[in-house]
Amino acid sequence: MEKEQVLQRIHENGLVVVVRTESKEKALKITEACIKGGASAIEITFTVPHADEIIRTLTASYSEDEILIGAGTVLDAETARIAILAGAKFVVSPYLNVEMVKLCNRYRIASMPGAMTIKEVVEALECGADVVKIFPGELFGPKIIKAYKGPIPQARLMPTGGVDLDNVDEWMKAGAFAVGVGSNITKYAANEQYDKVEEVCRQFVEKINNAKGKV
Repeated sequence: MEKEQVLQRIHENGLVVVVRTESKEKALKITEACIKGGASAIEITFTVPHADEIIRTLTASYSEDEILIGAGTVLDAETARIAILAGAKFVVSPYLNVEMVKLCNRYRIASMPGAMTIKEVVEALECGADVVKIFPGELFGPKIIKAYKGPIPQARLMPTGGVDLDNVDEWMKAGAFAVGVGSNITKYAANEQYDKVEEVCRQFVEKINNAKGKV
């Protein structure tokens, strides 16, 4: 799938589920539950042991039409290359690493570096970032999206952290390109409640659709 198609899928669905867990088994089960819950994108963070192996297994197990698999907490170009070779279709970082963005552009993989200030957002855009991750979102709240969209309406912004069922519609209505949601969906896996992971994931998708005016 081409980079533009990946970005369009993420935008249309609006939800990227961030997976931080202690084992490959749990990561695979969370992904399965989120697919059933209607998510279109999963971000396997490189804080997970053997994250590249998990990405490789998931991309071999599911088609891109079923789920897009990306890499998160990517701190440098070397890790980005490992993720891309494993099959990641998008690469997310908590901050702007210019070499990482360059490498993703070289291989036409969607890059999503993090930013906290409008200066950092602009710098990310100048480097060629496809989406800017507003992180940590809980420090700002949904109003920050509208505030940033004033001077830079062309920016694709994805808040991560602080997005929950009570405010996800506010984030979307403020103009978020998509939202990144981690523990508010995945925390139930700690007690093997994968049906709950699926249920909450579905609730997020429904709220996002409602905020976008989809039936």
